[in-house]
Amino acid sequence: MDAPQAAVAVDLVVLTIRERELHVLVVERANPPYRGRSALPGGFVENDEDLDAAASRELAEETGLDSSLLAIEQLRSYGAPGRDPRGRVVSVCYVALMPDLPLPVAGGDAEAARWNPVDELLASPDRLAFDHHKLLADAVEHARSRLSYTTLATTFCAPEFTIAQLRDVYEIVWGTRLDPSNFHRKVTSSTDFVVPTGTRAVGAGGRPPMLYRAGRGTLLHPAILRDKPEGPDLR
Repeated sequence: MDAPQAAVAVDLVVLTIRERELHVLVVERANPPYRGRSALPGGFVENDEDLDAAASRELAEETGLDSSLLAIEQLRSYGAPGRDPRGRVVSVCYVALMPDLPLPVAGGDAEAARWNPVDELLASPDRLAFDHHKLLADAVEHARSRLSYTTLATTFCAPEFTIAQLRDVYEIVWGTRLDPSNFHRKVTSSTDFVVPTGTRAVGAGGRPPMLYRAGRGTLLHPAILRDKPEGPDLR
């Protein structure tokens, strides 16, 4: 029996915070299928490259962004029959996160590239080509979940940040409000989550807040749970 034929592709969900909203990088497709429709950046894996290299190449070709500047990881694979009208295509989805990413520059198979608010796309399942709405929804939920039990939130911050700026990340990604005092206590009591720099922010009214940097820890014990964001312990 001959082996079934299937193409392998990579797709990227690149998330950042812009203007106090969670944004995702999208491109406008220049070629069929779905020409002119918005899609996640990505494309087919070439015969002489591995998956990570393909993801980096497609990101650079279609948006001009350098993957080495991103915290990037594989999310999962998608291979439902009929997900691509060109034939059987299995796609490996990557999630990338970074603060203050620059404006993308379209190229390759992309007619245009831009940052788009995540909530707008999640509210309109038909806006994105292929099954990219599902990829986006899964990636956003993955990011939201990881904020609960890992130090991922610091990835969205500048090298030095205040606790209020870190709290902004949680509130923007989760779409909720957190109690400032409880959040401050939880964050500063978690081992190796954040480390004080010994300096304070400048330009703030009153007593400037302390600046912190990301610690060396990767997991939070106990986790910060979304389902009780304003509870007495944030636990």
